Order: sequence, then C-alpha cells, then structure tokens
Amino acid sequence: MEMIDIYDKNRRSTGMQLPRKTKLQPGQFMLYVLALIEGKDGKYLITQRALDKKWAAGEWEIPGGGVAAGESSHDAVIREVHEETGLDISNADIRLIDSYCNEDAESGDNYFADIYQIRTDIDLSKVVVDPHEVIDVRLATIDEIRQLHEEIGFLHYKRLCNALSAIPADQSDPS
Repeated sequence: MEMIDIYDKNRRSTGMQLPRKTKLQPGQFMLYVLALIEGKDGKYLITQRALDKKWAAGEWEIPGGGVAAGESSHDAVIREVHEETGLDISNADIRLIDSYCNEDAESGDNYFADIYQIRTDIDLSKVVVDPHEVIDVRLATIDEIRQLHEEIGFLHYKRLCNALSAIPADQSDPS
C-alpha cells in the first residue's frame, strides 16, 4: 500500500503518513508533482491518460503524480516521469517554476502541486509508456496544447499557463 506524507495548510509536514487513497480531512494536504518537459525545439512532451483511470480517463496532460511518503518533490518528479514515459531525466535541467494549493473539503482532494520545468533532449522513440498510466504521447507546442484544451480539454492547462508566464524572460527558450 502506497503511503503519503501529510502536510498542514502552511505546507509543513505533520509527521503523519496515510494510505494514498485516504479522503483527507480539512487542513490535511498531500503533495503532487507535474513535469513540463521541454525539448530543445521548444515543444513539450504531453501524455494521454489510460482509458481505465478512475479520474480524467483518456485526457491529455503532462507527466506527474503523487509524492510518496519520505520522498522529496524533486525526486518524485524524476520517478514519475520515468514510470510514465521510461525517460531518465535525473541529469536534465530541472527547475521548480510554480506551486499551488487545492483544497476540496467535500471530496477530501486536498493537495499542493509543484510544477517543474525540465529541459532536455526528447527522443519519442525512447519513450516507453506504462499502459496502465499512459496510452499515447506526443510533442506539442504551447499553441497545440492550447488548441487541445479548447477542443477536448487539457488537464492543468490554466495552471501550466500561469507557471509559464512566471518564468523570467532570461530563462525562457529563445525559439
């Protein structure tokens, strides 16, 4: 059973660990990570969720997932990318570009999410997906992601736009 660390509203560890599927109480939060993987050509690696996923089946998104108990956010993003795509990004340029909080008292879906920008060469022929997680991958420009969002939806789209807009101009890709 996968365990998660529990944080308070100020993102301080409570020292408590719970099973991943636990409905969190008000003031209890878990941690997620999202990986905005940017290739040298300025395109981003996007994935389509497996059709049997309980939440958002078949939707397009970027790689990511829950941080396991005792794991850092940084280590979790490396693990999640590897689990979902087979890519080893441990030596890539990895930068935390945004964090946000979600609290839903009704569902208990309370979390902090860290969005990482990862710059690396992306070779789609080396992507090996876990079919329980991902059914398709592609490289897409921000405009193509926006178009997907407008046509069928793209998970975390507004959060990604906010994160990208917060990157200083001297750190953005010149292309």
